[in-house]
Amino acid sequence: MLMRGLVVAICGPGLVLAGAAAQAQVGGNLTAGPPLDIHLEIATGPDGPVLSTTAFDLVTGEYYRLNVTSDGVEPWRLEVDELLRNSHLRLVTINGIEVHLQALAFRAIEFDVAGTAQFSFTPIRTGALEFTVGDVPSVRRRRADGGRTVAGTFTVE
Repeated sequence: MLMRGLVVAICGPGLVLAGAAAQAQVGGNLTAGPPLDIHLEIATGPDGPVLSTTAFDLVTGEYYRLNVTSDGVEPWRLEVDELLRNSHLRLVTINGIEVHLQALAFRAIEFDVAGTAQFSFTPIRTGALEFTVGDVPSVRRRRADGGRTVAGTFTVE
């Protein structure tokens, strides 16, 4: 489905990637060596999503793999657009399916069922970059802003 530059790809049962084409150029080998694994678990609480952590400390130029797992009790959407606009992206893996990114980007991952999604990236700009987890938006909304939203921060130095 293609809408106003937005690409939505269904990758395995119940997981959706949403994004747009990226126009950044990065020099050097930003994905050398194995990535450092970082983890975010999304559970369902009585008032909405409950995150295993809301703060990540990252270093520019380091290669990371964010492993995101959802319990699947309710559908949740992870919005990571600030981090992704400021990173070199390499690989997205959802339920064992690899998507190699060549001049492509995405901004959110929707978990409609329990599962794990991973993406590998190298931060290229410093700053405090917010992420949110919330209700899956309706067709007319582009962000997870349905009222039950939790925010966190990737701090890149």
